[in-house]
Amino acid sequence: MAYGILSRSARRASSRIHFCNMSTDYLKRILTSKVYDVANETSLDFAPQISARIHNSIYLKREDTQAVFSFKLRGAYNKMANLSPSELKRGVITASAGNHAQGVALSARKLGCRAVIVMPTTTPKVKIEAVQALGAETVLVGDSYSDACAHAEELEKTERLTFVHPFDDPYVIAGQGTIGMEILRQLPSRPDAIFAAIGGGGLIAGVAAYIKQLCPEIKIIGVQTEDSDAMIRSVRSGRRVTLHDVGLFSDGTAVKQVGSETFKLVREYVDDFITVDTDAVCAAIKDVFQDTRSVLEPAGALAVAGAKHYAALQKWKNKKLVAITSGANMNFDRLRFVAERADVGEAREALFALTIPEKRGSFRKLCETVGNRAVTEFNYRISDAEQAHVFVGIQISSLAEAEKLANAFRKKGLETLDLTGNEMAKTHLRYMVGGKSELAHHETLLRFEFPERPGALMKFLQSMHPDWNISLFHYRNQGDDYGRVLVGLQLPNGTDKKSLREFLNNLGYQYWNETDNPAYRLFL
Repeated sequence: MAYGILSRSARRASSRIHFCNMSTDYLKRILTSKVYDVANETSLDFAPQISARIHNSIYLKREDTQAVFSFKLRGAYNKMANLSPSELKRGVITASAGNHAQGVALSARKLGCRAVIVMPTTTPKVKIEAVQALGAETVLVGDSYSDACAHAEELEKTERLTFVHPFDDPYVIAGQGTIGMEILRQLPSRPDAIFAAIGGGGLIAGVAAYIKQLCPEIKIIGVQTEDSDAMIRSVRSGRRVTLHDVGLFSDGTAVKQVGSETFKLVREYVDDFITVDTDAVCAAIKDVFQDTRSVLEPAGALAVAGAKHYAALQKWKNKKLVAITSGANMNFDRLRFVAERADVGEAREALFALTIPEKRGSFRKLCETVGNRAVTEFNYRISDAEQAHVFVGIQISSLAEAEKLANAFRKKGLETLDLTGNEMAKTHLRYMVGGKSELAHHETLLRFEFPERPGALMKFLQSMHPDWNISLFHYRNQGDDYGRVLVGLQLPNGTDKKSLREFLNNLGYQYWNETDNPAYRLFL
């Protein structure tokens, strides 16, 4: 959704003089940044297929083509190039989910200093190996950037290292701001809006600080995932908010609390925000691949997903939009998950649960209703003398077509449940249809996100009460930072809800109770 939280003029009215001075300072910092010792001026590429689909001109600012496949190199080097000789001699330390880490590592190699990188345990292997290949020391701690940052701050003191913050530092922000400088230079006519992903806020703060000083009419739109929206919540609240949990799919933007400096700049200069879900990000990755034959990481595709969604909500036509493709450090194994979810995110696949009479002619009636549309999935197993439950996936061209299909099924007398937005159905159920069991008495169905690391399952099993029985367990490795697990627990009669609640709270894994999910009732 888009957020008209406060008009930018209202947000800046109380501190106009302070921000005038700060703006001049950032403009100078950006113009004198030393990023081009290591970074390239990346291209600004027109995306014809995406543009045609959304009826606006989309240009991709290709930061995914930097030497470390991310914009983070700019800010990291600019900060380190401005350190004193004594600071460089002691060495540097940082905390990062991966892209900033590679920027610091490459910069350290260029400047000839030691670099220690603290990374969350959830960081994709491709990023860890890339940092190590550049000669930096890696330390894996915690599940998020915030956990890694706390440990890095401890090491900074004990080993007397210089901390290079991934986003909340004026030199880092200014380094990222050079992207805005390039956009204005590369595009002959001014864009209507620039879209940038937000994690801690360094990228959008730097770009906005530059753009708004020279071309205030250009809209700056921040994009976050629905489950990692710390900046949006902070701007809405007027203070920095700390999230209890963050989603890990877009690991590059999985930040629990935004920076103090970035928060001030974003409040001042960013016009609006929008959130997107995992399916929309997967669709954006596919879109960019079709236009460029390049594969972005989830955080790298956020701006594209946001531009598409925002343009649709605002009903924009013939606008000139820039999306910063901020990174391409993608785990190859994750591509399977992206491919499976991209069609749903692009509204190219609809999922339905259909209940039809268990008699001759019913299947034919169903197929007649589907017509010439391509069927992407069809699952059926006889289990009842009167009714049959069918799980079907159908190619569509828009969400409106999915609704039209559902109405057509109902008019034919088929009981219809639209599962297109049902997370359990998309992640698990489509691979498990036909799993009903007469033995599954007193079953509670729980969906978990396990940390993708050794010992996660064992912790679950050891925490369980010995009288409880696992009646269903489904897990598919998606190449993700966390595993999606579906578990059926048989709890003996008399087990109180307090015991189950205590078990789940002590376990500490994110979970959803799916026992009342209608899809579970139909198929499992």
